Amino acid sequence: MSAFAPRLSRLQSLQRLERLHRVPRVAPLLHTSCASARTAAVTAGLAVLTALAPAAHARGVVEVSFVEPERFTDIGWRPADRERNLEVLARRLRDKAERLPDGQTLKVEVLDVDLAGAEFVLMRNPEIRVLKGRADWPRMQLRYTLSAQGRTLRSGQEQVQDMAYMERSAGLPHTDALAYDLRLLDEWFERRVIRAEAP
Repeated sequence: MSAFAPRLSRLQSLQRLERLHRVPRVAPLLHTSCASARTAAVTAGLAVLTALAPAAHARGVVEVSFVEPERFTDIGWRPADRERNLEVLARRLRDKAERLPDGQTLKVEVLDVDLAGAEFVLMRNPEIRVLKGRADWPRMQLRYTLSAQGRTLRSGQEQVQDMAYMERSAGLPHTDALAYDLRLLDEWFERRVIRAEAP
């Protein structure tokens, strides 16, 4: 028998043991494949939820403009007060867009404003507006057009006012400086735009 036989036999035994204990290389591939499958499943699920989700709340458009506001009867005395009051009124009207159906546009031109009460200006202090409930009720001159897809639905021009504004003060926020004027706009919008009542 050759002297190399025992060495060769031991070498073959070591190689056989090494093959038996070798870590398989397919495990990472299987892990990657599982991760890809999970990602695909999540993506498909999100696509289904997106398709089933309701569409975003549709709303119309409200455009507000003030025609020669420097000539308004009473919108404030100081420039900062006038600018603030105009923005408060415009924001209130623009917020009404949520009440309009999708595709409708309401254009409102404010021709004159006479805020409720009378103002008293004190140096170095903001204006103080005193409400007496007499001949100081809120008044506004409005011109409006409600349209959809290029077709005019309603339009008009009118003076809106609330002569008994102090008799309906319950429920109004006391922190809102223009509470009565904003209520005047709210009620006009409900009558003319939502319920389509004639002037």
